[in-house]
Amino acid sequence: MQSKAQIDQLLRQKSEAKEVPGVVAVAATGKDVIYQGAFGKRDLSKDDAMTADSVFWIASMTKAVTSAGAMQLVEQGKLSLDEPIGKVLPDLATPKVLEGFDAKGEPKLRPAKKPITLRQLMTHTAGFCYDLWNGDMAAYLQKTGLPSITTCQNAALKTPIASDPGTRWEYGTNIDFVGKAVEGVSGKKLDAYLRDHIFAPLGMSDTAFKISDNMRKRLVGMHMRGEDGTLSSIPFELEQNPEFHMGGGGLYSTAGDYIKFCQMILNKGKGNGNQVLKAETVTMMGQNHIGDLTVGKMTSAAPIYTNDVDLYPDMVKKWGLSFLINTAKTPEGRSAGSLAWAGLANTYFWIDPSRDVCGVILMQVLPFADRLCLETFAGFERGVYAGLDAGSGQRAA
Repeated sequence: MQSKAQIDQLLRQKSEAKEVPGVVAVAATGKDVIYQGAFGKRDLSKDDAMTADSVFWIASMTKAVTSAGAMQLVEQGKLSLDEPIGKVLPDLATPKVLEGFDAKGEPKLRPAKKPITLRQLMTHTAGFCYDLWNGDMAAYLQKTGLPSITTCQNAALKTPIASDPGTRWEYGTNIDFVGKAVEGVSGKKLDAYLRDHIFAPLGMSDTAFKISDNMRKRLVGMHMRGEDGTLSSIPFELEQNPEFHMGGGGLYSTAGDYIKFCQMILNKGKGNGNQVLKAETVTMMGQNHIGDLTVGKMTSAAPIYTNDVDLYPDMVKKWGLSFLINTAKTPEGRSAGSLAWAGLANTYFWIDPSRDVCGVILMQVLPFADRLCLETFAGFERGVYAGLDAGSGQRAA
């Protein structure tokens, strides 16, 4: 790939300047890996160089995987996109909406106007939010003593919703309930279900909720960016014996494994010789499922974990099952109608069916939507499209 040297140079420079601690990036067409690179350190407090097979916490990149597992069960008629999900998850049968707090600081709750559906959970329109971007929910957790979602305790799922189902897009804990629905109808724990029906068929042997001994040898350390911009290594690990597997953010993986998932989407459900989803299901997952609603800015209520998130601020953005959809071409070259999302520690992916290309870039830095990590991602993506354009130019000539 002509632009390989250009991408290598960018990623090496960002790592050497300690703008990012270390990075692994992979790009592929439906058929072939067209770029792979690893630069910098796994952990700035140690000597280990980053390697292509390094293991990262991919956080919310878990969401698309959990949703794909749920769509298999939709295909089998075991789950329905539009029936009230309370039939499968009794805890969601009578949701309550948080309408702020009274003069004494007590939460004001009222019954939701409509039942919650699986489609709403997959599209972040069910009303669930994250306290990281919702100050009222942060106050509610503090008031009630409920644990945060990353504890993977069942009590963390006992939150009210922030708006009536179907009325607005708000990013939240929705996919954790999708994971619970998968367990409810498959009779398997989420880790076992995804292993048997997604990871094993696709050959994703380095993806799991529990870090195996083999994965731990290649585990990347977490880093936090201080006020002055310098990075330091911090202790971080998700609960390894969780009460529930966090379908919205619990997976550890490698760039090489996750690109196989992205290629499966490009190849309409097929990967590693196995058809894990029907072609029409994958097409449907890539369509807008939020109607006239739009994906808005996520304003941080927890600056140590996340910056404000406003990707492509001038563009209308939609949501599929369960992907961000850009409705216009991006400055980096991503086609309109492409699919993407990210993980809290600055891991990112995109899937562009129009150009038959996908990419994954993994870093381990908090807070999310870090400016220098986003620059690194944008430079990588631009390089991938420059290579594709050069290739098609040669072919045309």
